[in-house]
Amino acid sequence: MMIVVVALVLGVLLGAFLFISRDPKSGSKNDHTNANNKAAKAYSKVEVSLHKSRTDCWIIIKDKVYDVTSYVEEHPGGDAILAHAGDDSTEGFYGPQHATRVFDMIDDFYIGDLKQ
Repeated sequence: MMIVVVALVLGVLLGAFLFISRDPKSGSKNDHTNANNKAAKAYSKVEVSLHKSRTDCWIIIKDKVYDVTSYVEEHPGGDAILAHAGDDSTEGFYGPQHATRVFDMIDDFYIGDLKQ
């Protein structure tokens, strides 16, 4: 009888932990905020164009701005990522050379929107 009671208590505690610890906003890919949880900033094309080197690399994909500097050295395609550094990389990003996981990864580098 004691084992049944302990199992029930543990089950309730585990269930409560799983439901309480979930963040209702986690998994929302459309809620673009930077690492400091500030609202997304808007950048002009001129501002983005200043970031076009291996050590400072920003790209534009579908009117969103991404700082991919930390990924440049890891990029499986080598320097191909620098071909449109500081500019619009939408066409290259959606090319056949990219695995589907890249579409999930890119959100980690989001820093703001492109000013229209």
